[in-house]
Amino acid sequence: MAGLNRSLSDLSKEPPLSSDVSGLWEALCGEAMDASSKDPSLTRTMNSAVLYHASFAQALAQRIAFKLANHDLDQDELLSVVAQALISNPDIVDHAAADLAAIKERDPSNAEILTPFLYFKGFVALQGQRVAHWLWHHDRIHMARHVQSRISEVFGVDIHPAAKMGKSIMLDHGSGLVIGETAIVEDDVSILQNVTLGGTGKESGDRHPKVRRGALIGAGAKILGNIEIGMGAKVGAGSVVVGSVAPYTSVVGIPATPTGRRHSGLPGITMDQTLAEPEYII
Repeated sequence: MAGLNRSLSDLSKEPPLSSDVSGLWEALCGEAMDASSKDPSLTRTMNSAVLYHASFAQALAQRIAFKLANHDLDQDELLSVVAQALISNPDIVDHAAADLAAIKERDPSNAEILTPFLYFKGFVALQGQRVAHWLWHHDRIHMARHVQSRISEVFGVDIHPAAKMGKSIMLDHGSGLVIGETAIVEDDVSILQNVTLGGTGKESGDRHPKVRRGALIGAGAKILGNIEIGMGAKVGAGSVVVGSVAPYTSVVGIPATPTGRRHSGLPGITMDQTLAEPEYII
């Protein structure tokens, strides 16, 4: 318990150059206080999840541990593991803050930070994967597998611990998402539900997709093999993609083929799901 208390104390210190994290934490606390004042029955929830913590890092660690704990690894044991990862790699905290900001900006159903922090399984699942990724690369393979398994069981999101995830990522809904071991998802990407970034069979080695910055992946899309989804690309809902997609290009269908005019901008940020010619919504 002493080790756990020291870890939580260390988490009260925000990492250097964390003005964005500090600003987000202030906003999160303000939203939690407002929610508590409007509905006093939520006071205990807001206190334990947000207001009793000294920093965003502390609150984030507690949220991950609370959601993923079970009889195999209880909340205090898991909290110690998560805290160690966040202390050793402050980028996890920074990236989590960027993810929250991205959700607030992109999701038309949500205008705050508190709701995704508490309730959006795509957000919490991604932060758990960041912890599992740290464990994977510090020779704690079975602990990483444990965290991955719990994320899958609790949220229905299965992201391999070795997959490389950028920041400012929105996993909208999250349900049914599968991302394989050698996949890469860069910054500013948005992925909707029931998407697979998978392999094409029993091949080994580098075998999963690389999704470049600002791409938008529609619901139910299956992207298979060691292929590249270029910067700013759009993949239509229900499409099956087995070949690389050029930057700023939209693809739809089974198998997916280019459609419409080449666009500009980053649809992963703008959430622009339409095509000029022909009209199509992903």
